Amino acid sequence: MLINCVAYQHGKRLADVPIGEIGTYLHCPDCFVWVALKDAEPDELKYMQDQFSLHELAVEDALHGHQRPKIEEYGESLFGVMHTVEMVGGELVVGELDVFVEENYVVSVRNHSTQGFLGVRARCEREPQLLKQGSAFVFYALMDAVVDRYFPVLDAIESELEVIEENIFASGTERANIERLYQLKSKVTILKHAVTPLMEAVAKLYGGRVPRICVNTQEYFRDVYDHLYRINASIDTIRDTIGTAIQVNLSMVAINGSEINKRLAAWAAIFAVATAFVGIWGMNFEVMPELHWKYGYPAAVGFITLLCGYLYYRFRKAGWL
Repeated sequence: MLINCVAYQHGKRLADVPIGEIGTYLHCPDCFVWVALKDAEPDELKYMQDQFSLHELAVEDALHGHQRPKIEEYGESLFGVMHTVEMVGGELVVGELDVFVEENYVVSVRNHSTQGFLGVRARCEREPQLLKQGSAFVFYALMDAVVDRYFPVLDAIESELEVIEENIFASGTERANIERLYQLKSKVTILKHAVTPLMEAVAKLYGGRVPRICVNTQEYFRDVYDHLYRINASIDTIRDTIGTAIQVNLSMVAINGSEINKRLAAWAAIFAVATAFVGIWGMNFEVMPELHWKYGYPAAVGFITLLCGYLYYRFRKAGWL
């Protein structure tokens, strides 16, 4: 679906362009066309491929989706894939933004994402002195918007982890904590898969040999790289914290199990002593002095009771009961 198609010249909006007239503006000096698509159909991508001479491999990647974040060069053009990550109802929803860039055009294709980029277009139009740098600045602005949207997701994950950590020592929450920690670990992994490959790709757009189209915008891409580096470092810290929390939670489970085993062992010892004496006095022998003593039964019961009481006292004092 076509969102908009606009031509820019010297950093200013020139005109809204019907898709049938795109070719008219492609050869204007210092002019580029920015086309935005959402969940593009195959025939729409095929039309854009014909209009802008997009590389067939890049078009195929955009059509099939589910690509790893990357930036690839095809001659003088660039093809970038970025994952959009948003929190919806406590779950992470991953979309994709594919961007085709050359000196005289930008084609952005948004897939499976509810968050639009109209704000990015408005930002670019508010900064004509930067938009003069051409399509590379639009590529940067789109990438910067995608990366900035990772920060709220990261904050939500950190807040959820803090809540779990507060409850980790609460009795009876061990199983729920383990489930929540593993769910959180899954979310962190999703964000990690969006950030790390993109960070590696952006590193190719500044310093050293860079694509010709990005020569004048290297410092902007370096800024994006710095943001990605910070996010990646925070993700690694969160992953380590989750791993530690899981180990602490498992240790709490082991400690609770040990406490239960100690209680069972203490009660078993008490009943074992009583059982031993009852077993001895319950044997059928003819010659047992206690059998013919009228106080034998009360004495035996009293002795067993006192001995069990003493054992209970000792186990209680040792903290086993």
